[in-house]
Amino acid sequence: MDRCHVREHGSVLAAGEKRLLIAIAARLPSWINSDQLTLLAFAAMLAAGASFAALQSWTWSAPAFVAALAVNWFGDSLDGTLARVRDRQRPRYGYYVDHVLDLAGTSALVAGMAASGSMTPSVAFVALAAYFAVAAESYLAAHTVGVFRIAFGGVGPTELRILLAIGAVAIAGNPWCDIAGRRLLILDVGGAIAAAGMAGAFVVSAARNGRALYRAEPLAAER
Repeated sequence: MDRCHVREHGSVLAAGEKRLLIAIAARLPSWINSDQLTLLAFAAMLAAGASFAALQSWTWSAPAFVAALAVNWFGDSLDGTLARVRDRQRPRYGYYVDHVLDLAGTSALVAGMAASGSMTPSVAFVALAAYFAVAAESYLAAHTVGVFRIAFGGVGPTELRILLAIGAVAIAGNPWCDIAGRRLLILDVGGAIAAAGMAGAFVVSAARNGRALYRAEPLAAER
């Protein structure tokens, strides 16, 4: 069965990353399959959440978090690429399982951030809600407009992992900052900015796709 939508990946690193992933996929042993990579990515995200939860109490938590994100990138980025390189695609199954586990893994990651003491739980909840809104809009657009956008504003999953890794290393020793005379958690500031950015992306994308669908399906009297 052919994929029912096209992938639009306009992140900063997308072109180079695609070439790298195809090269890696072509060299993977035959006993490694896409399902294994998907499960590896999910397990790594659970490990990332656990590592972040221990960020202020375990010396090696930041390196463990970065390593878990790297493993998550490997599995999550390669599972679909491997299926395409080997022509072993199951579009509906792959799309569904991959994104269900992405949502569960992201929830575990944000839960770890909220439990770490480096981020206020309410800010983590707002950021997660904004992420879910963007994800839901992307999934709906894939099946109505036929375009699945992976990146917004040049930032895709890989760029987001890099930013998270840098942030974890930066706040491992001291999670606080002073802004306008107020002492704030760095992740609270970053989380609020990220939530606002995702909310903006949601509004812009929803308006664009709603307008496109409105024009694509005019009422009989308007034709």
